Amino acid sequence: MKRTKAFISAILLLSGISLGAQNLSDLRVSEIVAQNENGLVDEFGERNGWIEIFNTSSGTVRFGGCYLTDDPGNLKKYHVPTTDRTTNVGPRQSVVFHASGKSWQGSFHTNFKIGNGSTVYLVSNDGKTILDELKVPADLPADNAVVKVPAGIKKIDSEIRTTATPTPGSYNGDVDAKSNSEIMKEKDPHGWVLSLISVSVVFSALFVLSIIFRLVGNLSMKAGKKKEKPAKAAKGRKAKPGEMTPEIAAAISMALQQEFGGEVYAAIAMALDDYLGNGVHDMESFIITISPSAGSQWAAKTQNFRQLPR
Repeated sequence: MKRTKAFISAILLLSGISLGAQNLSDLRVSEIVAQNENGLVDEFGERNGWIEIFNTSSGTVRFGGCYLTDDPGNLKKYHVPTTDRTTNVGPRQSVVFHASGKSWQGSFHTNFKIGNGSTVYLVSNDGKTILDELKVPADLPADNAVVKVPAGIKKIDSEIRTTATPTPGSYNGDVDAKSNSEIMKEKDPHGWVLSLISVSVVFSALFVLSIIFRLVGNLSMKAGKKKEKPAKAAKGRKAKPGEMTPEIAAAISMALQQEFGGEVYAAIAMALDDYLGNGVHDMESFIITISPSAGSQWAAKTQNFRQLPR
C-alpha cells in the first residue's frame, strides 16, 4: 500500500512539473525598448529600458524561478524571485521588467541594462531551456520599440516589427480584433449552422461505423463456414483400420450386450482393448469376432465382476 501511494505521488508530482513546464512555454518576449528617454517611468521616477513578457495561453502562468538574460553564455543572469507572489501573469496579459541594472529595487528590476543590438532571452526555471528571445535592432531610434505582433487566423504565430508608439503592459496588435467564436456568433446568431454541422458529423460517423460492422460480420461468417467444411467431410469418410469411430463403438456395444448380458461393461473394455491392439482377426459389417488367447484371465474365478457399476 505504501509503495502504491508513493508511486501515485510520484506520478502527480511529475504531472505537476510537466504542466508547469507547458505553461511556461506559453510565455513570449513580446516587446522591448532599449533607449527610453521620454517613455515609461518606473516606481522610482526613473526611465530605463524595459522588457515586456506576454502570456499567450488562456490560463494564468506563474513565472517565478525563470531567468532573464542578454548573454547567451550566462542564461542565469537574472533570476526572477520564486517567493514573490506577484510574479505571475494572467491569460492574454503581459508584465514589464525594467532593465535598470538595480535588481535590489524589486522583482521586476533586472540586474543588467540593455541597448541597441542586444538580444533578450527568457529562460525556463531549469536554467537551460530558452523559452523565447527577441533581438533589438542596432539602428532602433530612441523611444521606439521592437514588438511581436500576433499573426494569422489563430494568432499563434507572430511577426516582429518596430513601432514609434510602444505599449508597455498592453496587448500588441489590434485590441478590437474579433475572435472566431465572436465572428461565428454574428453570422449565426441562432446556432442553426453549428447544429447542422454537428448533426452531419454524427450521422456520417454512424454511417461509417455501420459499414465497418457489416464488413466485419460478413468476414466472421465466411470464416465460420470454412471451419465447418472439414468437420462435415470427416463424417462421410471411411474409417482406417484400428481407428475408433462412433459406428464401430456402437456395434461393439450391441454385440457384447447380446452375447454377455450383465457383464457388458467388462466385455466392452476387453473388446476395445483387443480391437485397438490388433487382436481382431476378422471384421465384417457390425459383426466382430475375437480370437481366443491362451493367456486370457477371462474364465478365472478370481475375476469377480459386478453386474452394474456403483
